[in-house]
Amino acid sequence: MQHAKKISKRTRVVTGTTLAAAIALGGFGAYSASAADAEPAAQAAAKPAAAKAGNTFESKHLTVGAATDAAEAVLKAAKKENQKVSVAVVDRNGNTIVELRGDGAGPQSPESAVKKAYTAVSWNAPTSELTKRLEQTPNLRDIPGTLFLAGGAPVVSDGGPIAGIGVAGAPSGDQDEKFAQAGVAALG
Repeated sequence: MQHAKKISKRTRVVTGTTLAAAIALGGFGAYSASAADAEPAAQAAAKPAAAKAGNTFESKHLTVGAATDAAEAVLKAAKKENQKVSVAVVDRNGNTIVELRGDGAGPQSPESAVKKAYTAVSWNAPTSELTKRLEQTPNLRDIPGTLFLAGGAPVVSDGGPIAGIGVAGAPSGDQDEKFAQAGVAALG
């Protein structure tokens, strides 16, 4: 007669847990192996394609630090004349790099400053000069994002525009543009 050895509950739990862990680790190993096999294919798919020579160009951009210095020079110049203005510096593509609203500047001035900066860099000319072009081509003012009022100045490097500085809030566009030029001068 054979004796069936009685297995304790603790032994059954430990054995069952060990068996479950072995199965899980075996499954994980299979998953890891299949993931490792797929990894080179996934890396190849995720690798960006290189552009062919001649299909790209380089452009210059102001650093955030330089744009901030220019904007602060504008606010300093305006403060010397007790004027409350806002200033914006945009990159060559019209993206805002820095926008500062001076203490006490009107609520419309930040948006106007951005639009003047964008207009100046788009045409590589001070916005005071561009207002004269409206006499010949009045529909220029219909271009979205532009503002043909004095107060914008382009920033140029190697003969091409790399940024625009726009100022708004002074009683006249001539003053706004003078402050914008102070920002340009701070970069030179």
